[in-house]
Amino acid sequence: MQIILGIIFHFIGGFASGSFYVPFKKVKEWHWENYWLVGGLFSWLIIPPLAALLTVPDFTRIISQASSSTLLWTYFWGLLWGVGGLMYGLGMRYLGMSLGNSVLLGFTSAFGALVPSIYYNIVKAPGKTTFNDLLTTSWGRIVLSGIIICLFGIYVCGRAGILKERELSEEKKKESIKEFSLVKGLIVCTISGILSACFNYGIEAGTPMAETANKMWKSNHPQQTVEFLYQNNVTYIVLLWGGLTTNFVWCMILNARNKTFGDYTNNKMPLARNYFFAALAGTIWFLQFFFYGMGESKLGNGASSWILHMAFIILVANLWGIALNEWAGVSKKTKTTITIGILAILSSVLLVGYGNALK
Repeated sequence: MQIILGIIFHFIGGFASGSFYVPFKKVKEWHWENYWLVGGLFSWLIIPPLAALLTVPDFTRIISQASSSTLLWTYFWGLLWGVGGLMYGLGMRYLGMSLGNSVLLGFTSAFGALVPSIYYNIVKAPGKTTFNDLLTTSWGRIVLSGIIICLFGIYVCGRAGILKERELSEEKKKESIKEFSLVKGLIVCTISGILSACFNYGIEAGTPMAETANKMWKSNHPQQTVEFLYQNNVTYIVLLWGGLTTNFVWCMILNARNKTFGDYTNNKMPLARNYFFAALAGTIWFLQFFFYGMGESKLGNGASSWILHMAFIILVANLWGIALNEWAGVSKKTKTTITIGILAILSSVLLVGYGNALK
């Protein structure tokens, strides 16, 4: 039952992540930096402490008593993840939700699952999976096979994008994706996918805070035999400060460069509508990790949780891509190619999850 609950929580989180960009499409007349920053303030600054307040009453004490090393590394990985998150928005602008998420999250899945094991091969930590474990055990080789298939799926999705670019006129491509650009999109999504995996490293770095929250909850609920469902909510606060820093600075630079500071208060624009949908997008975005934390408490914060979360995001994002007609007008060959790429990524995700389950 605990495993089933973990899968359900990861699905809800994946649905939130795969859907959060949809409300942004309802924002009118604002530049990208305007709605991205407003949504981000809700994602990274407003909603996380509210969620912690409702679920971890002593979260401020836990953060204040955490070691400087824990806070620094959690914040540092948040900074790098913030660059990836920033480029995520650009990737969706250039490639759309279907192709963009497939490429970006494919890289995030692979690196999020692989890099921690390489790190723990160098810096030994009890109970952590090392890269040597992946090479020398049967379950580890299954995980590595899944990562290789994931990279193959990314290549196939990129190939589908090339076919789409060749087949459609500029006018047709921009009917569903106004700023479609394959080259820019692939570069941005590749970098974003790699850096977005830093969120998983940030969760690892913030583990002492989550463990403290878990111990405090168990001491107050001695009859409970399960792990604290919301233990990661305290880690998210520090981790997302890093993401806020990166995105806030960049959006301010764009506001100055594009002279768009006035858009936030321009009454000639639909301000109430724009603030509402940007805030809605930001809130939905945070819910992905709110439910990820719940799923992680059931399955553990290893490659299994991370990969399962990515699989659901890829699935939901591509369903939205189909619903928004991002692949309308392309040949059957191109549709088949993107389908094969998506299925390869999803199968790799399940393979990695299976390998970790064998562990």
